Amino acid sequence: MEQELLSLLADTQSPVADTRKSAELQLLRLYSNENFPLSLAAIASHDSVPTNLRQSTLSVLRTFIAAAWSPNLDEFKGQILINDVNKSQVRRALLDLATVTETPERKVKSSASFAVSKIASADFPEQWPELLPTILQIINDANSTASALHGALKVLLDLVDTGFNEEQFFNVARDLLTSLFNVATNESRKPMLRALAVAVFRSCFDTLEMVLEQHKTAVKQFMDEVLGGWFPFFISTLKAPLPQAPNEEEESKEGEIPSQWRGIIGLKLQVVKLSNIQAAYYEFYINDERQGRLEDVDGLPYTLDFLVLEELDLIQTLIKAPPVKAELQQQLQNAGQAATSSSWLPEILKLAGSYAQITTEEEGLWDIDVNLFLSEETSVTANYTPRTCSGDLVVKLGEWLKALTTEGLLVYLNNVFADSSSTWKTRESALFILNQLLRDFHEVSQSISPELATGFSNLIQFSLQQEHEFLRARGYLVAGILAQVAGEAFSATAASYLEATLKAISEDPSEVVKVSCIRALQDLMPSLPASMTTPLQISVISAISDFVSEHDLSEPSDSDDLKVTLAETLRDTIMVNPSVVLSSIAIDVLFNIASNGATNFQLTMIVTEAFEDIAESVADQGHDSFVRLCEKVLPSLTGAIDVGNLTQENALTNFAADLLRALAERALEPLPAGFVEAVMPKLNRLLLDSTDAELIRPATEAVRHMLSHDFNQFITWRDPQSGKEATEVVLVIIDRLLGPAVDDNAATEVGQLAAELVEKAGSERLGPYLPQLLRAVAQRLATAEQAQFIQSLILVFARLTLISAREVVDFLAQVDIGGQSGLPIVISKWLENSVNFAGYDEIKQNIIALATLYNLEDPRLAQVQVKGDLIIQETGRIKTRSQTRNNPDQYTTVTAPLKIVKVLVEELAAASGSKEIDAATAAALEEEDSDDDDWEDLPSNTLDLSLGVTKQELMAFGEGGTEGVFGVRKRDDETQAFLLDFFRNASTKPEFQQLFATLTPAEQDKLRSLG
Repeated sequence: MEQELLSLLADTQSPVADTRKSAELQLLRLYSNENFPLSLAAIASHDSVPTNLRQSTLSVLRTFIAAAWSPNLDEFKGQILINDVNKSQVRRALLDLATVTETPERKVKSSASFAVSKIASADFPEQWPELLPTILQIINDANSTASALHGALKVLLDLVDTGFNEEQFFNVARDLLTSLFNVATNESRKPMLRALAVAVFRSCFDTLEMVLEQHKTAVKQFMDEVLGGWFPFFISTLKAPLPQAPNEEEESKEGEIPSQWRGIIGLKLQVVKLSNIQAAYYEFYINDERQGRLEDVDGLPYTLDFLVLEELDLIQTLIKAPPVKAELQQQLQNAGQAATSSSWLPEILKLAGSYAQITTEEEGLWDIDVNLFLSEETSVTANYTPRTCSGDLVVKLGEWLKALTTEGLLVYLNNVFADSSSTWKTRESALFILNQLLRDFHEVSQSISPELATGFSNLIQFSLQQEHEFLRARGYLVAGILAQVAGEAFSATAASYLEATLKAISEDPSEVVKVSCIRALQDLMPSLPASMTTPLQISVISAISDFVSEHDLSEPSDSDDLKVTLAETLRDTIMVNPSVVLSSIAIDVLFNIASNGATNFQLTMIVTEAFEDIAESVADQGHDSFVRLCEKVLPSLTGAIDVGNLTQENALTNFAADLLRALAERALEPLPAGFVEAVMPKLNRLLLDSTDAELIRPATEAVRHMLSHDFNQFITWRDPQSGKEATEVVLVIIDRLLGPAVDDNAATEVGQLAAELVEKAGSERLGPYLPQLLRAVAQRLATAEQAQFIQSLILVFARLTLISAREVVDFLAQVDIGGQSGLPIVISKWLENSVNFAGYDEIKQNIIALATLYNLEDPRLAQVQVKGDLIIQETGRIKTRSQTRNNPDQYTTVTAPLKIVKVLVEELAAASGSKEIDAATAAALEEEDSDDDDWEDLPSNTLDLSLGVTKQELMAFGEGGTEGVFGVRKRDDETQAFLLDFFRNASTKPEFQQLFATLTPAEQDKLRSLG
């Protein structure tokens, strides 16, 4: 069988797609063959098999293990395809390959280690009790080869990360850590193996941290005991000097010098004095262009920049620890007036400044692509470097010491700028860490004194006159943020910086300086009073327009940071006085920037939100202003839809549709004459042809807003192509969106459109179309799964219930959905999803509609059975995904009237603004209160990205105050008063007393508390 498998494995790497797919299919068919996993393990163990095929073999075996080994694995497909005897053989073969088997191919051993880890997560310790003793035996054996020891440590690292529960870990922790200590302190072993042992030790501590709260005394006692031995080793490792540095060609190769260098760096990294390595760092990265951020095949970093990062992070951690903080604070107090010049503070600032210098590699990259420069400036880069880490360190000092840090920075900056031996890089880095500190001050609304501002301003003015572009660029950027935190007394100086910035955008020869000035305008414009900035709006807009016209923004780029910066600056300039869009090219430039980056979500969101604010502001000025805005933008937007269709550029079409939605949503009533005629033909075509959710949603909303704002103009429109009246056109759109060709996510807004049409047109205009429309809504509701789509469809019936509840029930009782009455289908879906409703108006409409249904006292509703409360199963174990699939949550069954009462009791608590928080959150809050105020706590809320949420919802989450899907529910006195009145009236009736007896104790207590 092995030869057959080798042939198939070779075919899986074929460049011919059909050959590859055929081989993969045949491998899947062999799953049921009992020799399949044994043969794979044998092939992987043969040195004569090429490395690529051995890796492929292990990959196929891991996939098999995941699918067919044990139901304890998340990827398990439902059937175990290997017996216990064969399991034992495979486990032994893989563990040997990962550890004691001598093979020169590290990748093969690493792949085997992954497979062992996968099996261990299912079988250890019950079915594989010998695993850990075998690993520890290899680690403790002084005669174990470097290869065997390496493999055992890799397997152990995976096991600690994924295989132990807390009980298992505590049983073996002492032996385990003793074995690791022996390896880590054994100087006859290679430094990289010692580093790997320390990496496993660190992972053990992560496990201990996870159980610290449950076993505080035991864990603390154990940690104190263990660390007593490890700490002297850590300190000696940190003190140890760096060995001879290899040259660039040698660094990543094998050999005594590079191996020793990499190993010692790796070891220091896993243990984590900066001053001692400063010279080596300067030579490698500031003066030379050595490659950084390198890791070995085990994922252990070994380049010097990583060591610098770890030690800077260590300093950040230490200054937050209460004992260290108290000692440092005392030293500052003892230093008195000299704290900013001769204490530990200037030493830390000097250290941060030295590691914040621009590396030679960064300098070269930023010269080529300003996007990379801006990505660091806007903190969107994922590349965490010693430069950014140094900035973070100074920010942490500022959070703690406030003004003292700023005073210390001014002393440091003055020394750097006064020193004639200072390079442009040291001066730029000093300004950079000031930049980071002032940015943080601005974000927490902290200002600085006029004296400090003047001191910094003198250094900025010096920098703006210098030859080197990065120093000039930094000067402009610091000038901007300084204006934000220096207060009104700085306005005259800030105004001079604004004029200098505008001049530099058009005249400075450096691209980096130009984009820095554009970025600085985002700080300078808001920092000055409108009386000073309004006269300059046209000048700023023209400067940005000229810059855009000189650059081809349509050129593909790895990032769109420049476009984002241009859009943000233009937005901030417009919002000084939004009416400027009516008499300038501002909005044309804004749309031009966005249209060249329509696929960038951040860019289009910035422009869309800016346009929403502009439209709202212009609408507030009155009808004539809004008409002028529409005349200015409608041709561009409808034209963009046409261009997007012609060029198959879907993102541009989607963007234009969303801007139309924003314009229609904020429009005045009535709409400008000809608005519907200009917009509706485009939207109609899009909604009848497209399946793209990002296009259908805003287009549907735009139609709804036009219906809502000016029904008379809308209803007189006819489709020029088909001749159909507006009502029929909308019915056709709704019918298509409710059909099977459009998914839930795309059709999210169709319910709102249908409800708007029904309310505005009424049964007189809709005639026989009304029951057909409601039947289509009910049918789609039966199969809908996405929460927001379900809400949208339910609201059609909820809003009708507010008008005529009895007719809604009559209609649902007689409508046929898949051979069943529509009443139980719609009512059950309605009640089971009501607690998930979002939006102030939507929640309120739903509550009143449910109360109205209850007050009907219709016996047909009493016969409808729906989901009640979750049945809690106390297993004491965390449910995995596979267990959830096999054993879904169970609920009680209750009548519709009882469920309505349950929902309204829940809404009563929500409307009061006192909805219960879960126990975990409560515990976290209690812990936070008892902790040191300066220690940061992470939020406990989790955002589940599998919910199918839209872009708008995600952005609303960031805003925090909106009543969106993730918005925080605020107190609603009107709804609470309605519910109080409802329950008081309902409680006087005997049937309510019967329902009350079946409520949970918590629900009964909530109602009793009403008095």
